[in-house]
Amino acid sequence: MNYGIVLKVLGSLLLFEAGFLLFPLGISMYYRESDTLAFVYSIIALLGVGVPMVKFSHSSRRIKAKEALTIVVGGWVLVSFFGSLPFVLSGSIPSFIDAFFETVSGLTTTGATIIDDIEVLPRGILFWRSLTHWLGGMGILVLTLAILPVIGVGGFQIFKAESPGPVSDKLVPKMKDTAKILYTVYLGITILQTVLLYVGGMSLYEALVHTFGTLGTGGFSTRNSSIGAFNSYIQIIIAIFMIASGINFSLYYDLYKGRWKEVVKNSELKLYLSIIVVAIILITINLNGRIYTSLNETFRYALFQVSSIITTTGYGTADFDQWPTFSKGILFMLMFVGGCAGSTGGSIKVIRLLVLFKLVRREISKILHPRAFIPVKINNKSISPDVTASVASFFFLYMLIFVAGTLLISLEGIGLISAASSVAATLGNIGPGFELVGPAQTYSQFSVPSKLLFSLLMLFGRLELFTVFILLMPTFWRDR
Repeated sequence: MNYGIVLKVLGSLLLFEAGFLLFPLGISMYYRESDTLAFVYSIIALLGVGVPMVKFSHSSRRIKAKEALTIVVGGWVLVSFFGSLPFVLSGSIPSFIDAFFETVSGLTTTGATIIDDIEVLPRGILFWRSLTHWLGGMGILVLTLAILPVIGVGGFQIFKAESPGPVSDKLVPKMKDTAKILYTVYLGITILQTVLLYVGGMSLYEALVHTFGTLGTGGFSTRNSSIGAFNSYIQIIIAIFMIASGINFSLYYDLYKGRWKEVVKNSELKLYLSIIVVAIILITINLNGRIYTSLNETFRYALFQVSSIITTTGYGTADFDQWPTFSKGILFMLMFVGGCAGSTGGSIKVIRLLVLFKLVRREISKILHPRAFIPVKINNKSISPDVTASVASFFFLYMLIFVAGTLLISLEGIGLISAASSVAATLGNIGPGFELVGPAQTYSQFSVPSKLLFSLLMLFGRLELFTVFILLMPTFWRDR
């Protein structure tokens, strides 16, 4: 293990976080809030730890898989730890465990919260809380990779370890250029949504906060009633951009390059949009005349909530926990779907479900034609056996962690639906669930061990299970 390069990159990451804390510090100073010193002290702490770390010597700039995995997991834990300081030092969240939970939830774009009344918090804290979504959405290390030259050769290993989806491909030969392209797209969509929300009546401050929550598919808001506090125009704009954020960001680059046919024929995109359309139609039919009287109103609520759950954003315009069982069942199933690979969405991902469906269909065909060679194809390209095995393993491990997590959380003495939905919501980086963790509730009633378990589940979900799981194995730390 090249510990020198690991410490150097992690130190650079902390300095990077210190730089981003200047934004909420500016917000706090502008509005003359009480949290100004909390950000100042947090920045000093980050500089005090980060500067010595970047000065560590290292034998090689090359980052292998082992170093990359350590950097990714260690980076997320460190950034979450120091990102908790503003909450604690400002007194907004006095308990460090609660602050750590909130920060992990923000960075992993989960959006689960322990805060019962967010409207009393200082604006700087609320801005930082949502900015963590934007940083974690595309990946804090991928962002570092786009800007800092310290990573150098071997950066693709970090990109693979942090990027969501079964396969990570470069858009261009150089990894740094790939990261820059992705973040250029990310920043462009951020600016566009901010402008549209501002035109719709939001202040620039709230437009930025809710854009961070939308593009990062996180769901933190400045209002207790979430997006339900805003007009229908705002709700539609956010719903559209949530769907857009669940699409593989590399497809936007394809559009820019004029590769329209590749985008239109993309199998994952077609399945993703088809699931959304079918879910909206079914929920609209189920709700119309029972919960809402107007078809337009019913469709708007269905559109928003389906978009929010499948993209794992977690914003709400209604208390869907009060909806009929059929509609809640659809939303619960969507918690296990998630967005496309290469998007900011969480959960299992549409591409994996597509591969699993094709695997099932192939096995059925083999029963009828035992000697036939039937490759698994996505977008007319054969998928290697390694990828299909990885997808099957991921699905099995995901469901195993979901079941184990549900059993552990049930030790709190809560109902099965509350336990299962809370685990599905944190493992899938969604946020709200049903009953005790419904859209009108928070995670504040859980014990410290459960909050730590939820934090681990959120990291598991964001880092695609294996990245965290392998570091927990003793064999990983043995020198080779």
